[in-house]
Amino acid sequence: MIDNEALRDLEARVGRALATGDDSALDVLGYGEITLVLGFPEGARALACKRLPVFPDATALEAYRGVLDEYLRRMREAGIDMVETEVHSVPLGDGRFAGYCVQRTLPAETLVPNLLRAASPADGHPVFAAIADAVCRAVSPTMGIDGQLSNWAWVDGKLRYFDITTPLLRDEAGGLLLDVNLFLAAYPWALRALIRRFVLPGIIAQYSDPRHILLDLAGNMRKERLDAWIPVGLEAINARVDKPISEHEAARYYSGDARLWAVLLGLRRADRFWQRTVRRRTYPFLLPGRIAR
Repeated sequence: MIDNEALRDLEARVGRALATGDDSALDVLGYGEITLVLGFPEGARALACKRLPVFPDATALEAYRGVLDEYLRRMREAGIDMVETEVHSVPLGDGRFAGYCVQRTLPAETLVPNLLRAASPADGHPVFAAIADAVCRAVSPTMGIDGQLSNWAWVDGKLRYFDITTPLLRDEAGGLLLDVNLFLAAYPWALRALIRRFVLPGIIAQYSDPRHILLDLAGNMRKERLDAWIPVGLEAINARVDKPISEHEAARYYSGDARLWAVLLGLRRADRFWQRTVRRRTYPFLLPGRIAR
């Protein structure tokens, strides 16, 4: 999808943005909790290039590629239509690699939050039933999905999934196959062990529980400003879970989840200040501005 020279140029611009703290030269499509999504070519946005945390060596890069390939295979086996994804990398000259998940962009109007904003809750929409069915069909103790609406598209009457940068695969003992240290590198060094022990296990376990995934979807609709669609979504969800989810439970869940991610982002911002101002080092991540949660 993208040649090596173009990707090196994109990474060079990311490097300048990291060094200066100014991302205005980048075509930023969005920020994940960890990853940064860039449009390429700039302005045309034919591709979405999701920059991953830097890999310490080629072995770590290939291990990630292997887990991602297995995740894509198993998701397709479960009947999930995945957006085609390629993993590319740029050597940084010191043994490390900048990795990118590259996908073709989808028309903005097919992204589910945009689709629902342009429609009326009074008319309903089959997308909620389709997502709930996909989650219940694919999720197991060894495979999870982040089912939030922003991770799906509705193309020609069919559901497509594209948020695959964190392949949620676990072994039979419950351990994550992905090397979590890659993503924990986004947080202050002194807190990584605490996050790994007390925060991460709960987050990962929740994404292997279909009801929790659908609760997360319903709660996150508030962030997407789709409150009017919550009763419609819950009607489809509750037809597919053993214990019904109420609007009150979804609101309460979202409030706690938003606080958690706000605290984690605050820790990253504090670390950025420490690295840049006190240690005079380049902070290796670009962070979003204020997020309306």
